[in-house]
Amino acid sequence: MSVYVGNLSYEVTEENLNAVFAEYGSVKRVQLPTDRETGQLRGFGFVEMGTDAEETAAIDALNGAEWMGRDLKVNKAKPREERGSFGGNRGNNFRNRY
Repeated sequence: MSVYVGNLSYEVTEENLNAVFAEYGSVKRVQLPTDRETGQLRGFGFVEMGTDAEETAAIDALNGAEWMGRDLKVNKAKPREERGSFGGNRGNNFRNRY
């Protein structure tokens, strides 16, 4: 399971985030998604900790904490939802049928 970290500064790096979470245990992985078109950070990320206890400690300590001028939103990450089979082409399918 991983931890969702929201309301991040656009100046954050994986190394910054790793250092903050390392205070609460071993960090397995840090992900900072970027916008496909601009390459800019999207303002949130995911951190995988070594154990559930470490995740809980980090969530308890960091949720609502101010870091880099922003109040962090930290909680257990929810599984990614599957997108529908239609995707973004619904309009094209409709036009092609008639």
